[in-house]
Amino acid sequence: MNISQSLSPDGPKVSQIVFGTWRLLNNDKAPTTRDIIKLLELCLELGITTIDTAEIYGRYTVEAALGKAFKDQPGLREQFQIISKCGIDVPSPAKKTAVLPHYNSSADNLIACTEKSLRLLNIDHLDVLLVHRPDWFTSANDTASGLDELIKDGKILHAGVSNYSTQQFDLLNSCVAQKLVTNQIEFSLLHMDPLDDGSLSQCERQHIRPMAWSPLGGGRLFDKDNEAGLRIHKCIDDMRHKYDNVDDATLALAWILAHPSKPSVILGTTQGKRIQSSILAADIQLDRQDWYALWQAGKGQSVP
Repeated sequence: MNISQSLSPDGPKVSQIVFGTWRLLNNDKAPTTRDIIKLLELCLELGITTIDTAEIYGRYTVEAALGKAFKDQPGLREQFQIISKCGIDVPSPAKKTAVLPHYNSSADNLIACTEKSLRLLNIDHLDVLLVHRPDWFTSANDTASGLDELIKDGKILHAGVSNYSTQQFDLLNSCVAQKLVTNQIEFSLLHMDPLDDGSLSQCERQHIRPMAWSPLGGGRLFDKDNEAGLRIHKCIDDMRHKYDNVDDATLALAWILAHPSKPSVILGTTQGKRIQSSILAADIQLDRQDWYALWQAGKGQSVP
């Protein structure tokens, strides 16, 4: 069962499996507003109560698509926790002043982007706002002042970060009035850096839950030319009989969920059947040696 869990001691509750919207408009045929409403209703039926989006998704178009769904289906928004990210500016009609891709987590920009997100989403607050990427040109105090003001004004309830190193997280966390509730990081059987770079250990130490993006390696897990993916597939084939013969994606998600930091996993699919099968990962209790067998398959080596 996909249960809710608090991101931090004073943070919001989110579902273990999160509906990610990065690919929402990336298909050949863009979904209609009704299609999006059906997807969101399916998520609720499955216990997925958290939506992850970002200002930049769909080249700054996804938030507006979600906003139309919330407008057309009154009461839908109240059933979800909405997490969005901002701070990436790339040349586009939505960012006319950007001459080249860059990061901007200045207070003024965070406030302006959040206010725009609220308008596009047709909502009055975000449950969590994440600074999308570290901005090396902006001081932590400047970023913190923007987050503090947004919380004070009720435009966001909580703040966090995405793709921050442990040092960057600690610095910003020391500047904000209300502690950060999560670090959204790339973590999968094909990207295990958080196991060694201190990110997951920091989350445990701070009693916050990380959020894992690209949990299937951006689809590389199913690439027949990917050697690590082939090893993982063979490993899963040898053990899936122990876990009700679930598919590769489900066991790969269960591997992430089994980590002691208790991550939430952000799905990258908009296919109903894939979403339904992904939910099974929350019920799987991986055996210790099976967890390490998958680690070994992903790394291509035994433990040191």
